[in-house]
Amino acid sequence: MQIEKYVEQVLQPKLQGDGGWIEFVSFEDGELTVVFRGECSKCLILHRCVDWIEQQIKADLNKTVRVNAIRKKPYFQDV
Repeated sequence: MQIEKYVEQVLQPKLQGDGGWIEFVSFEDGELTVVFRGECSKCLILHRCVDWIEQQIKADLNKTVRVNAIRKKPYFQDV
């Protein structure tokens, strides 16, 4: 499974359960860039989620990635 499909089909549904949203931006040279929206955009422990995503990709896809997390602002305009 490609990284983009993994983000959309596996990670998005899990984060939606908590009111969050993640969008794939790019994957180059081992760096996965994603945008966090919704509740994720203002989460105080987003670094834990980023670590979890890196672990999940390693376990499920056997790929080592570094996640570049972008928070989408302003928070109140998130969909």
